[in-house]
Amino acid sequence: MESFQNHPLYKVHSLDTVMSSLWDFYRKKFLVLFIASFIMSAGVHLLTLTFNFSKLYENINDPAAMLEQMKGWMLPILGMSVLGLLFTTILQHYVMLNPVDSNNTIFSSVYKSLKYFFPYLIMVILLAFFGTFAMILGLFLLVIGMFFALLYILTISMFMLPILIAEGPDIGNAIGRTIRLSHRGFWSNLGWVAVFLLILIIISMVGSAIIAIPFTGSFFKMISNPLDPGPMLNFIKNPLYIVLSSLVNAIYLPLMPIFAAILYFNAVASEEGGQVTLSDNNEPPKVTVEDLYAKPREEDGTAV
Repeated sequence: MESFQNHPLYKVHSLDTVMSSLWDFYRKKFLVLFIASFIMSAGVHLLTLTFNFSKLYENINDPAAMLEQMKGWMLPILGMSVLGLLFTTILQHYVMLNPVDSNNTIFSSVYKSLKYFFPYLIMVILLAFFGTFAMILGLFLLVIGMFFALLYILTISMFMLPILIAEGPDIGNAIGRTIRLSHRGFWSNLGWVAVFLLILIIISMVGSAIIAIPFTGSFFKMISNPLDPGPMLNFIKNPLYIVLSSLVNAIYLPLMPIFAAILYFNAVASEEGGQVTLSDNNEPPKVTVEDLYAKPREEDGTAV
């Protein structure tokens, strides 16, 4: 952890500093993160073109045949999910390590992150099982319970990858540290995740609305005749749609690893005794080693 004390996100945060730090880091690393996210998003979009969606419309009146068709897509869908996790690992590795070591570029993160990918994949699978039970329990409390369970699982998941990258790919240690750090300042973490999730939803909705503008005619055709697969297939296979959708995704996808790093560094800095203070320009400085120890008073030499 010694080297990470120089990371720009390593400090004890308040909600204000979470948002300001998120924006500052995003702005400084925007070009690299945007280009990498665009390439990754476009790749996933192109993979979806391998799915024959017209088969679903052919079997729309036969639920059994429709279900059978969807079963055949399980492996490709799982493959795309794994690919998405790999992309997430690459971006998180870059966000965590590039600010403290300029030799860790986005290109080196592509192969260096593989060290953490498989432990991360195992932890995601374990969390998925745990999350399923939590969601089932949440059903007993209806909408509020479901929302809280989802928010809780999302909060825990944010800590997993930064812990693996910062503290090593030991799954046992990572699970213990994830539980410990995610519950340190639990309600603050939960509240920050809720605000962050709301921001992502708003950005996604605005982006989707902008993307839909050039395809208004296709939307009206889909609405007027939902059983006709033609307009929908032409829409999702349109090169302009793929490019625009990838651009929108590239705008907000980098926010996730940055926010995850903020949550982790905030918990660790708090664990080590750091406190939120303000500098002369009202910018909260990073927690330093000196902040962890009492300083003598000048007038009487006693510790404060």
